[in-house]
Amino acid sequence: MPFRFSYIAAVFAAAGVSGGSAAAQDLENTLYLDVDGGRVTIEMRPDVAPMHVARIKELTRQGFYDGLTFHRVIDGFMAQTGDPRGDGTGGSGQNITAEFNQMPFERGVVGMARSQNPNSGDSQFFIMFEAAPHLNGQYTAWGQVVDGMEHVDGIKKGHAAMNGSVQDPDKILKMQVAADAK
Repeated sequence: MPFRFSYIAAVFAAAGVSGGSAAAQDLENTLYLDVDGGRVTIEMRPDVAPMHVARIKELTRQGFYDGLTFHRVIDGFMAQTGDPRGDGTGGSGQNITAEFNQMPFERGVVGMARSQNPNSGDSQFFIMFEAAPHLNGQYTAWGQVVDGMEHVDGIKKGHAAMNGSVQDPDKILKMQVAADAK
């Protein structure tokens, strides 16, 4: 019996699972994204996209995302943010090499926006409202909403005829790495 318990505990430990939730246990790889509706908690996945997670944390710690809008929000698809210009054409000025992975684009998954160049991801990211299998292997998934998805659902939607462009868009009030949260 002790061997079996040790083996099971070792399997869970190797998978990064402990007695509590992974997000609660790894504050360095958890983001708090505050919007008008409340707090969205995102578990970042350095195991599948280490460069993306490192860059998102770096920008977050600089306060880059605070006050940025959800400039493109398509009902039933995704909410996109991370552009300091607010129109989908801006970024931080530092591209990240694509880290395509096996994480499927399902509800709550966070992925990196990019242009047609696979290595053009910068600071813009999106949160999925619904599954979009056509994005699998085409965009870098780097996180998952683990709490507060109802607040993502409440983000003001854009106009379908204008590719999701939002008039008077909702904003990120504050985004912070949970380990730094005050």
